[in-house]
Amino acid sequence: MKTGARVLAPGTVVVVTGASSGIGRAVARTFAGCGARLVVTARSTDVLDEVVRECAAAHPRAEAVAVPADVTDAAAVDRVARTALDRFGRVDVWVNAAGVGVLGRLDRVPSEDVRRLWEVNVLGVLHGVRAALPAMRRRGRGVIIDLSSLLGGAVEAPYQGPYAASKAALITLDEVLRQELALSGDHGIAVCTVLPTGVDTPFFQHAANHTGRRLRSLPAVATPERVAAAVVRAAVRPRRRVVVGPGARSLPAAHALAPALVRRVIRRRTEDHYFDVPGTAPVTAGILHDPSGDTTAVSGGRHARIRTAGRRAAALGVGAGLVVGALRVRSRLPLRRPS
Repeated sequence: MKTGARVLAPGTVVVVTGASSGIGRAVARTFAGCGARLVVTARSTDVLDEVVRECAAAHPRAEAVAVPADVTDAAAVDRVARTALDRFGRVDVWVNAAGVGVLGRLDRVPSEDVRRLWEVNVLGVLHGVRAALPAMRRRGRGVIIDLSSLLGGAVEAPYQGPYAASKAALITLDEVLRQELALSGDHGIAVCTVLPTGVDTPFFQHAANHTGRRLRSLPAVATPERVAAAVVRAAVRPRRRVVVGPGARSLPAAHALAPALVRRVIRRRTEDHYFDVPGTAPVTAGILHDPSGDTTAVSGGRHARIRTAGRRAAALGVGAGLVVGALRVRSRLPLRRPS
């Protein structure tokens, strides 16, 4: 696979967490298509066996081994790293793609669900970083790629408070890690934060639902494969942050210029698109505590709406930017004196 001006070297050793579905599974497939050697991990053994077969079939030089692990278990994540070293001799790239979601108002989501989400989305990433660093320091180089979200501080959305906060934490964690690697002289180890917009994954099928209402997936603006391609490019040519999807740049810029306007639009779109109306729904835990409900799919079935949603997302960002730009220009014009 071409990734800009450079190409991922066949035989690159890559660890992917959260490889059973969604972006993680797409990332594993895409690296395998480049001839990478992979260690894939998730909680479900049966699903990982499927992923290994997919990876092996993707390229004549691709190899893959599965290590079932819960990323909240530091010892289990260490075993993933040891497997990579025992099988392939090194770790070139470590992708932290494991993540879970909780939907609901902040005053109604149970603390135990918030705690579990943070253990997976933040502590799980920290466990991955701690497992990857010794192997990378041994060779003086490597790339750590963490999957955050545009919701992580760039744009706020109702009903996703715990999830958005966990993704914002990853941005800060990665910034601190870069500083510490520079101080310790580990200049060959790069840290990249990937921030996608809405992606067509099974997120809404997997998320715990504490809204009391029937969910319907928000229109996606990017495919998992698009995000996976960006991850591979980041492995080849690391960048501090990578944003993926239509509106990924214009929407945060508009939010910075006109936060009240963008928040109002997002509130309205969230209420219009999150829920089936009418309808109530019981509380569900999704796959937060138990992976048995994992659909194992890469896509969330929203691909038919991606093009339209992408245009709307881009238009929202550009439109808000134009409005604010016009207001700022107007504010600089001298006041006309009454004649």
